Amino acid sequence: MKKNNRTGLMVVLGLMITILVLPTLIVIPFTSPADTSEVEEAEPQEKQGEEESPFLVKVLRSQTDQVEEVPLETYVARVVASEMPVNFELEALKAQALAARTYITRHMIEGAQVSEAADVSDTVTHQVYKNEDELRGQWQDEFNSNMEKIEQAVKATQGEIITYDHKPITASFFSTSNGYTENAGDYWEHDIPYLQSVESPWDQDSPKFADQKIVSTAELEQTLGIAMNGSIQTSTMTKTEGNRVDEVHFGSQTFSGREIREKFGLSSSDFTIEQKGDHVIFTTKGYGHGVGMSQYGANGMAKTGKNYKDIIHHYYQDTEISPLSTQTALLSSAAE
Repeated sequence: MKKNNRTGLMVVLGLMITILVLPTLIVIPFTSPADTSEVEEAEPQEKQGEEESPFLVKVLRSQTDQVEEVPLETYVARVVASEMPVNFELEALKAQALAARTYITRHMIEGAQVSEAADVSDTVTHQVYKNEDELRGQWQDEFNSNMEKIEQAVKATQGEIITYDHKPITASFFSTSNGYTENAGDYWEHDIPYLQSVESPWDQDSPKFADQKIVSTAELEQTLGIAMNGSIQTSTMTKTEGNRVDEVHFGSQTFSGREIREKFGLSSSDFTIEQKGDHVIFTTKGYGHGVGMSQYGANGMAKTGKNYKDIIHHYYQDTEISPLSTQTALLSSAAE
């Protein structure tokens, strides 16, 4: 009788052990090591950006009037993604990253906020900025691959800015040149030693290299406040070193090339004027103000084997590529 009790007890114990151990035996073989690594590696990129960035940038969103606060390197990556075609050469994207980082660094040091809550806007007034949701909407299924390329360019230049006389430069850039960049003093009111006219022969491949705009002679007269007497043949113009229009003379009236460009929304201040009946045709070369780095020129240089440092030194004459850390004291003072 005792023997039967022992046998029954052993059976019960065996069943209990089987019930406890069997689920573990079933689960363990189907648990992949990759599952654990994915959990460990899934750290928010924002947190990582905060660790790598020396300061945050507060961006005023023009559509919502809200302010987004993002780490510097995240801001730079999104500006590059917004300002330059992602299919450009990697070295051109690196040059754009360096220009974007330099621009915002100088802006922060100068303390020129757009409001009490924001440092910059998201428009061409400063630098075009789109957040992750906007870029995902723009790129759809290509978002991950595109951002990977952008982030590679940004990381390669991380902590670098462009300086002149040990200070961050005015890192102006534009889309497409007419074959030359423009002297800063010929387009703006003051000259800048590192923003001087240089050759940029690579831009002819840009889809924005040539353009036309047609306006009526009546619109021309009304916009400029002049009387043409039916003909523009009496107009004359002078050119800048960058082969853009310096001044246009209509009889006794004089306008700068920049004024004409802005009044009629022309692509460039390199233009010719031709009259056809009661209409005037503006034919332009290039796209943008022409001062600083040409984006299509940078891409053309990269295609010839030049690296981002070559591009920077070509378009920003006599400058240096310096560590951002050299500006820590100035940034700290600006934040106070």
